[in-house]
Amino acid sequence: MSQLTHVQKVRLLYKSCLKLHRGLPLHLKAIGDTYVRDEFKRHLKADAVQTKVFMEAWAKYAIDLTKQIGIKGPHTSKKLGHDLGVSDLDSFNDEQIAQLYELYQEASKPIDLEKDPHLANK
Repeated sequence: MSQLTHVQKVRLLYKSCLKLHRGLPLHLKAIGDTYVRDEFKRHLKADAVQTKVFMEAWAKYAIDLTKQIGIKGPHTSKKLGHDLGVSDLDSFNDEQIAQLYELYQEASKPIDLEKDPHLANK
């Protein structure tokens, strides 16, 4: 069996993350899908060191989300996500802190049923 190329590995990880999001509540799926697309696009021209760190972080995300969603979806699983420790935040650069804050703001917004009617009664 042939080994996967780097591009194939990236594509597989990308698609795996999007498939995992199918098990999330709709509003989290929408945020997650957008974030995954943006992050993968943002790292298209990353150097080898950045790419290694990026792939490891997203693989860990996929593994963690798989464990959290559980076999039958988030309704039977543990709490989604995990808290970041001070040491985690200390290792982030300014851009990552800004992205984290943007994600927090987006996730904290109330659902706008006129803009997203598919989220009604969820």
